[in-house]
Amino acid sequence: MINFLVTLLSILAFSPGQLDEKKNSNPEITAAEFQKHINFLASDELEGRFTGSEGSLKAGEYIKSEFQNYGLEPFFNSDYFQEFPFVAELEITENNSLAIQFGENTNYINIVNDYTTAPFSDKLNYTGDLVFVGYGISAADLDYDDYAGVDVQDKTVLIMRYNPEYDNPHSEFEKYSAFRYKATTARDKGAKAVIFVNGHLPKDSEDKLMKLRYDQAANVHSMGIVQVKRTIVDKLFHQANLNFAEHQKNSSETKQPSSFVFKDVKIKLETEIKEIIKTGRNVVGLLRGNDPELADEYVVIGAHFDHLGFGKTGSLYRGEDILIHNGADDNASGSAGLLELAQKFADQKEMLKRNMIFIAFSGEELGLLGSAHFVKNSPVPTDQMIAMLNMDMIGRMDENKLIVYGAGTSTKWKDVLNELNHDNFKLTFHDEGYGPSDHTSFYGKAIPVLHFFTGAHPDYHRPSDDADKINSTGAQQVIEYVYRIAKNVNNTSGEIDYVNIPQRQTSRRGFRVYVGTIPDYSENVKGLKISGVSKDGPAEKAGLLGGDIIIKFGEKEVSNIYDYTYALQDATPGDIVDVVVIRNDKEMTFKVELGAR
Repeated sequence: MINFLVTLLSILAFSPGQLDEKKNSNPEITAAEFQKHINFLASDELEGRFTGSEGSLKAGEYIKSEFQNYGLEPFFNSDYFQEFPFVAELEITENNSLAIQFGENTNYINIVNDYTTAPFSDKLNYTGDLVFVGYGISAADLDYDDYAGVDVQDKTVLIMRYNPEYDNPHSEFEKYSAFRYKATTARDKGAKAVIFVNGHLPKDSEDKLMKLRYDQAANVHSMGIVQVKRTIVDKLFHQANLNFAEHQKNSSETKQPSSFVFKDVKIKLETEIKEIIKTGRNVVGLLRGNDPELADEYVVIGAHFDHLGFGKTGSLYRGEDILIHNGADDNASGSAGLLELAQKFADQKEMLKRNMIFIAFSGEELGLLGSAHFVKNSPVPTDQMIAMLNMDMIGRMDENKLIVYGAGTSTKWKDVLNELNHDNFKLTFHDEGYGPSDHTSFYGKAIPVLHFFTGAHPDYHRPSDDADKINSTGAQQVIEYVYRIAKNVNNTSGEIDYVNIPQRQTSRRGFRVYVGTIPDYSENVKGLKISGVSKDGPAEKAGLLGGDIIIKFGEKEVSNIYDYTYALQDATPGDIVDVVVIRNDKEMTFKVELGAR
């Protein structure tokens, strides 16, 4: 009921006075109207527009209202909204417990105060032996193996955080130090569960436990994973007549693994993490073109309107107070630009040759969820979309610098970008079509893309990204530039050709490995689902198809995108790898010869 009332109030908030105001708004692209959109979208009232939140619903209603006023048609029959489900947060259920048995004695550990279940833990109920495996690193290239000389099969492993060179941020060990990577290594070694702990080094008096944050990937399959307070491990070592602090110091200084089995110790562990599913929604409007011969072609212009809410996910803010992340530049600026372009083109719709789709995405900050859902569920086939122009963070123009990603995704882009640069922007071109914004979802469907960005700044993903820091005059120039390019694309008679620029992965040995798989970020499945494969890439040549779910890469099990990334990092160009996929509920194996740049 509360949700309904808030939504209703948000609708009423734009009528009738504001509607009259909008009818009288200027169809030209103006700095004042751009700033007005920013002032609302980045206001405290919208509470940072986290996907699925009340603030996000209000922002969506605002954008829909603007589309209506400009005369855009709803894209989904009579609806401007496209809903999609997503994992909003995680919850530790009541089925979590940890007990340590010393001989006949059992000590139950208090969750929250003394331990926590890791956000990427699987469901597990297990009792078994405990093995200390130091930093939990097995690195042949560094001639270092914490698992040497110990059997961890079906046991729980106790692992220290960081690595032997914890005081060196440039250490070669750093690439093996992530929680997930260590848990994956433990699984590959045969362990059943992992207990993480902060060591005594580097010195950390707070001994904080990891937070329960969803990292946009499935859990580490079949593994129970927790982190305990250091005092718990101090007692374990004391029972074994050892000193935890001295043991860590010695093994770190010598870089010699010091793993051992705890005698007469059993771990009784139960873990369960529940995913809380909510609904996000894109806002999409349509302007129809007038050339009958181009009636089946569409130009897409997009920007995401979601942000970080109160910063629970993705924030770079390290303060203790819980603050609204208003996201004025990221990406109220791109959303305001989208509205100004929609109004401008709607006023000139008689001259449009091709159709134009205007999309305000949600779920971008959570992993391009909205755009990934759109390209898979669009009423218009993606092969009828001839180009996609994206705006993400265009509100901090400085020294006339403008960055354009995707400049190599069509042979025509650079000539168009240079020819229409009437404001003499200092342009920086990046050829790649993949990147951390929504254009990636379209490039994965073989659509030429351009992505406009005025650059990073100290307020990025922090509560200080506010409306009063926006350079609206600079943004107006950027939007007018995007307008000239979009108009050129819409009215050109020639084809906007597509150029395939492979996405590559750097291996741990420094090689640039290329497979040509395009991850599908919108679905949470066990394994890595791919939305497609790059033309003439190793994956396509081997026979992989969009929709396949990769469950094994060589000897590595793949239960999420992290597992896949770790497997690629251990590979070398020229390797021939057996890749196991699920296709139409059947398990199939393909031999893939890995490529290189």
